[in-house]
Amino acid sequence: MAAMEDVLDLYAEPYDPKRPKVNFDETSKQLLADKHTPLPAPPDQPLRYDYTYEREGTRNLFVLCEPQAGWRHVAVTEHRTKVDFAHQMQWLVDERYPEAEVIRLVLDNLNTHKAASLYEAFAPEEARRIAKKLEFHYTPKHGSWLNMAEIELSILARQCLDRRIPTEAILKEEVSAWEARRNHEQARINWRFSINEARQKLHRPYPS
Repeated sequence: MAAMEDVLDLYAEPYDPKRPKVNFDETSKQLLADKHTPLPAPPDQPLRYDYTYEREGTRNLFVLCEPQAGWRHVAVTEHRTKVDFAHQMQWLVDERYPEAEVIRLVLDNLNTHKAASLYEAFAPEEARRIAKKLEFHYTPKHGSWLNMAEIELSILARQCLDRRIPTEAILKEEVSAWEARRNHEQARINWRFSINEARQKLHRPYPS
Protein backbone atom coordinates (compact mmCIF):
# COMPACT_ATOMS: atom_id res chain seq x y z
CA MET A 1 0.00 0.00 0.00
CA ALA A 2 2.91 2.33 0.64
CA ALA A 3 3.91 2.40 -3.03
CA MET A 4 0.33 3.05 -4.15
CA GLU A 5 -0.15 5.90 -1.71
CA ASP A 6 3.21 7.37 -2.67
CA VAL A 7 2.17 7.51 -6.34
CA LEU A 8 -1.32 8.84 -5.59
CA ASP A 9 0.09 11.49 -3.28
CA LEU A 10 2.46 12.56 -6.03
CA TYR A 11 -0.41 12.83 -8.53
CA ALA A 12 -2.32 15.07 -6.13
CA GLU A 13 0.44 17.66 -5.96
CA PRO A 14 -0.10 20.90 -7.93
CA TYR A 15 1.78 21.44 -11.16
CA ASP A 16 5.34 22.67 -10.71
CA PRO A 17 7.46 23.12 -13.88
CA LYS A 18 10.61 23.00 -11.78
CA ARG A 19 9.61 19.59 -10.39
CA PRO A 20 7.79 17.89 -13.27
CA LYS A 21 5.97 14.59 -12.77
CA VAL A 22 6.68 12.23 -15.64
CA ASN A 23 5.25 8.78 -16.29
CA PHE A 24 7.36 6.17 -18.07
CA ASP A 25 6.44 2.85 -19.65
CA GLU A 26 7.23 0.72 -22.67
CA THR A 27 5.66 -1.66 -25.16
CA SER A 28 6.63 -3.45 -28.35
CA LYS A 29 5.37 -3.47 -31.92
CA GLN A 30 5.90 -6.32 -34.35
CA LEU A 31 6.75 -5.15 -37.85
CA LEU A 32 4.63 -6.95 -40.46
CA ALA A 33 4.94 -6.53 -44.22
CA ASP A 34 2.23 -7.59 -46.68
CA LYS A 35 3.22 -10.31 -49.14
CA HIS A 36 0.66 -8.88 -51.55
CA THR A 37 -0.24 -5.24 -52.08
CA PRO A 38 -3.66 -4.66 -50.46
CA LEU A 39 -6.44 -3.46 -52.76
CA PRO A 40 -7.90 0.01 -52.11
CA ALA A 41 -10.89 -0.16 -49.79
CA PRO A 42 -14.31 0.82 -51.19
CA PRO A 43 -15.81 4.04 -49.82
CA ASP A 44 -17.00 3.73 -46.22
CA GLN A 45 -15.44 0.27 -45.92
CA PRO A 46 -12.50 -0.65 -43.66
CA LEU A 47 -9.20 -1.64 -45.22
CA ARG A 48 -8.87 -5.41 -45.54
CA TYR A 49 -5.56 -7.23 -45.20
CA ASP A 50 -4.50 -10.47 -46.80
CA TYR A 51 -3.97 -13.12 -44.13
CA THR A 52 -0.40 -13.75 -45.35
CA TYR A 53 2.39 -11.47 -44.18
CA GLU A 54 6.12 -11.40 -43.54
CA ARG A 55 7.62 -10.80 -40.10
CA GLU A 56 10.17 -8.00 -40.12
CA GLY A 57 11.21 -8.08 -36.49
CA THR A 58 10.04 -6.23 -33.39
CA ARG A 59 10.74 -2.74 -32.11
CA ASN A 60 10.47 -1.35 -28.61
CA LEU A 61 8.60 1.86 -27.82
CA PHE A 62 9.45 3.92 -24.75
CA VAL A 63 6.63 6.26 -23.73
CA LEU A 64 7.21 9.29 -21.53
CA CYS A 65 4.39 11.63 -20.63
CA GLU A 66 3.73 14.58 -18.35
CA PRO A 67 -0.05 14.48 -17.95
CA GLN A 68 -0.38 17.84 -16.21
CA ALA A 69 1.39 19.57 -19.10
CA GLY A 70 -0.37 17.66 -21.88
CA TRP A 71 2.97 16.40 -23.23
CA ARG A 72 4.19 13.00 -24.31
CA HIS A 73 7.14 11.54 -26.24
CA VAL A 74 7.61 8.13 -27.85
CA ALA A 75 11.06 6.77 -28.67
CA VAL A 76 11.41 3.79 -31.00
CA THR A 77 14.40 1.58 -30.22
CA GLU A 78 15.67 -1.79 -31.33
CA HIS A 79 16.08 -3.06 -27.77
CA ARG A 80 14.92 -2.25 -24.23
CA THR A 81 18.07 -2.97 -22.27
CA LYS A 82 19.46 -1.15 -19.25
CA VAL A 83 21.55 0.95 -21.61
CA ASP A 84 18.49 1.92 -23.66
CA PHE A 85 16.68 2.95 -20.47
CA ALA A 86 19.70 4.97 -19.35
CA HIS A 87 19.78 6.92 -22.61
CA GLN A 88 16.09 7.77 -22.21
CA MET A 89 16.87 9.16 -18.76
CA GLN A 90 19.77 11.19 -20.13
CA TRP A 91 17.49 12.64 -22.83
CA LEU A 92 14.85 13.46 -20.23
CA VAL A 93 17.34 15.33 -18.04
CA ASP A 94 19.35 17.12 -20.73
CA GLU A 95 16.90 17.70 -23.58
CA ARG A 96 13.39 17.83 -22.16
CA TYR A 97 13.91 19.30 -18.68
CA PRO A 98 17.34 20.97 -18.52
CA GLU A 99 16.01 23.65 -16.15
CA ALA A 100 14.21 21.30 -13.76
CA GLU A 101 15.39 20.97 -10.18
CA VAL A 102 14.27 17.36 -10.06
CA ILE A 103 12.18 15.09 -12.28
CA ARG A 104 9.75 12.87 -10.38
CA LEU A 105 9.41 9.71 -12.42
CA VAL A 106 6.57 7.19 -12.06
CA LEU A 107 7.41 3.75 -13.45
CA ASP A 108 7.07 0.05 -12.76
CA ASN A 109 9.56 -2.30 -11.11
CA LEU A 110 11.13 -3.79 -14.23
CA ASN A 111 14.74 -4.68 -13.50
CA THR A 112 16.02 -2.21 -16.10
CA HIS A 113 14.15 0.70 -14.48
CA LYS A 114 16.79 1.44 -11.87
CA ALA A 115 19.38 4.12 -11.25
CA ALA A 116 21.96 1.32 -11.50
CA SER A 117 21.23 1.15 -15.23
CA LEU A 118 22.86 4.57 -15.62
CA TYR A 119 26.14 3.05 -14.50
CA GLU A 120 25.82 0.38 -17.20
CA ALA A 121 25.74 3.07 -19.88
CA PHE A 122 27.87 5.96 -18.64
CA ALA A 123 31.00 6.78 -16.70
CA PRO A 124 30.36 7.11 -12.93
CA GLU A 125 30.47 10.91 -12.99
CA GLU A 126 27.89 11.15 -15.77
CA ALA A 127 25.69 8.46 -14.26
CA ARG A 128 25.67 10.25 -10.91
CA ARG A 129 24.93 13.61 -12.55
CA ILE A 130 21.82 12.17 -14.22
CA ALA A 131 20.73 10.21 -11.14
CA LYS A 132 20.80 13.34 -8.97
CA LYS A 133 18.15 14.91 -11.21
CA LEU A 134 15.78 11.92 -11.01
CA GLU A 135 13.41 10.83 -8.25
CA PHE A 136 11.94 7.37 -8.83
CA HIS A 137 8.40 6.52 -7.67
CA TYR A 138 7.54 2.88 -8.32
CA THR A 139 4.05 1.52 -8.78
CA PRO A 140 3.25 -1.45 -6.51
CA LYS A 141 3.58 -5.02 -7.71
CA HIS A 142 0.49 -5.92 -9.74
CA GLY A 143 -0.40 -2.21 -9.67
CA SER A 144 1.01 -0.98 -12.97
CA TRP A 145 -2.48 0.40 -13.76
CA LEU A 146 -1.54 3.26 -11.44
CA ASN A 147 0.96 4.43 -14.06
CA MET A 148 -0.72 6.99 -16.31
CA ALA A 149 1.71 6.10 -19.08
CA GLU A 150 -0.39 2.95 -19.55
CA ILE A 151 -3.29 5.20 -20.58
CA GLU A 152 -1.08 6.87 -23.19
CA LEU A 153 0.03 3.45 -24.42
CA SER A 154 -3.59 2.38 -24.79
CA ILE A 155 -4.40 5.48 -26.84
CA LEU A 156 -1.27 5.01 -28.93
CA ALA A 157 -2.24 1.39 -29.64
CA ARG A 158 -5.77 2.34 -30.73
CA GLN A 159 -4.95 5.43 -32.75
CA CYS A 160 -1.60 4.55 -34.29
CA LEU A 161 -0.49 0.94 -33.87
CA ASP A 162 -3.70 -0.94 -34.72
CA ARG A 163 -2.56 -1.93 -38.23
CA ARG A 164 0.34 -3.56 -40.01
CA ILE A 165 3.48 -1.45 -40.08
CA PRO A 166 6.26 -2.96 -42.21
CA THR A 167 9.43 -1.02 -41.35
CA GLU A 168 11.10 0.86 -38.51
CA ALA A 169 11.19 4.02 -40.62
CA ILE A 170 7.42 3.96 -41.18
CA LEU A 171 6.83 3.14 -37.51
CA LYS A 172 8.87 6.19 -36.48
CA GLU A 173 6.99 8.42 -38.94
CA GLU A 174 3.60 7.22 -37.72
CA VAL A 175 4.50 7.53 -34.04
CA SER A 176 6.02 10.98 -34.56
CA ALA A 177 2.89 12.23 -36.30
CA TRP A 178 0.69 10.85 -33.52
CA GLU A 179 2.91 12.45 -30.87
CA ALA A 180 2.89 15.83 -32.62
CA ARG A 181 -0.90 15.84 -32.91
CA ARG A 182 -1.46 14.87 -29.27
CA ASN A 183 1.04 17.47 -28.06
CA HIS A 184 -0.49 20.17 -30.28
CA GLU A 185 -3.87 19.40 -28.69
CA GLN A 186 -2.18 19.37 -25.24
CA ALA A 187 -4.27 16.30 -24.47
CA ARG A 188 -4.33 15.71 -20.73
CA ILE A 189 -5.29 12.79 -18.51
CA ASN A 190 -7.94 13.60 -15.93
CA TRP A 191 -6.81 11.37 -13.08
CA ARG A 192 -9.39 11.18 -10.29
CA PHE A 193 -8.39 8.18 -8.19
CA SER A 194 -7.18 9.55 -4.86
CA ILE A 195 -5.74 8.15 -1.64
CA ASN A 196 -9.11 8.50 0.11
CA GLU A 197 -10.85 6.55 -2.66
CA ALA A 198 -8.13 3.90 -2.52
CA ARG A 199 -8.64 3.46 1.22
CA GLN A 200 -12.39 3.10 0.72
CA LYS A 201 -12.46 0.88 -2.36
CA LEU A 202 -9.36 -1.19 -1.62
CA HIS A 203 -9.91 -1.51 2.10
CA ARG A 204 -9.18 -5.23 2.27
CA PRO A 205 -5.37 -4.96 1.92
CA TYR A 206 -5.30 -2.34 4.68
CA PRO A 207 -5.08 -3.53 8.29
CA SER A 208 -8.35 -3.18 10.19
